[in-house]
Amino acid sequence: MTFALGSVPERLAGNHFELDEEESHIAVNQELAKQTNAGELLERVCPAHVYARNADGTISVEYAACLECGTCLAVAPVGVLSWHYPRGGFGVAFREG
Repeated sequence: MTFALGSVPERLAGNHFELDEEESHIAVNQELAKQTNAGELLERVCPAHVYARNADGTISVEYAACLECGTCLAVAPVGVLSWHYPRGGFGVAFREG
């Protein structure tokens, strides 16, 4: 079996996200994030562009787009993120690959 690779956005478009509107699986300690300048780092490394720095130095999280890859956890300073997998039945469902 062979797969057509395509661009990353084309491949990601094949995924399905079941949004948990009641509970985000990502929380940011905003004060610690400001102290460590974690926002810039999270913006750079997240393949789904879940994190964005705001003008006031806080970090916005678009958790609905999270690929649950854990890259943010690997690079964020300790204590900046509180992250857990979404509740059962929610999150990303990979259709290919």
